Amino acid sequence: MSKDKSLVIKSGSFVSDVKELRRRARAHIEQGAVTEGYKANLETVVRILNEALATEIVCVLRYKRHYYMAAGIHAGAVADEFLEHATAEQRHVDQIAERITQLGGEPDLNPESLASRSHSEYVEGKGLLEMIREDLVAERIVIESYSDIVRFLGTDDPTTRRMLEEILAEEEDHANDLRTLLESLGKDER
Repeated sequence: MSKDKSLVIKSGSFVSDVKELRRRARAHIEQGAVTEGYKANLETVVRILNEALATEIVCVLRYKRHYYMAAGIHAGAVADEFLEHATAEQRHVDQIAERITQLGGEPDLNPESLASRSHSEYVEGKGLLEMIREDLVAERIVIESYSDIVRFLGTDDPTTRRMLEEILAEEEDHANDLRTLLESLGKDER
């Protein structure tokens, strides 16, 4: 039998100590969503999320540039894809910033340090193929980075982990879209 302040596990069943849960909920209410049950290092999670925030902002900016700079016979379809990805990356910015504030942190939107905090790079690229390649490289970096963060968080911060898993799934879709574009345009270039 295992026992802590809020639950008792006996022969596979779960029983909450409701009085203890209520007491703990009233303690430190100024911390909002961060309760005594939060297991992760809060400072580290906020720092990591601010790096992810910078990464997503850099991705928005790169995709927007590529959207506006797309030219050539296939520019319309590729530009549409760039814009779709920029819009998704902006949603990620908003999700991550919101999570940072839920954890009691402050989203770091300082433009002076965005590039140095971002895991991906801002590479302009020349021509559609190079732009697509650079975006695919950036997506692959984000996939590796967010996978590492998800593993790091484990069960210590399930809300942040789930949010990043959802973002990660979208980033994998983006990478697949870009690979498909690269393959189809590469065939046309021959």
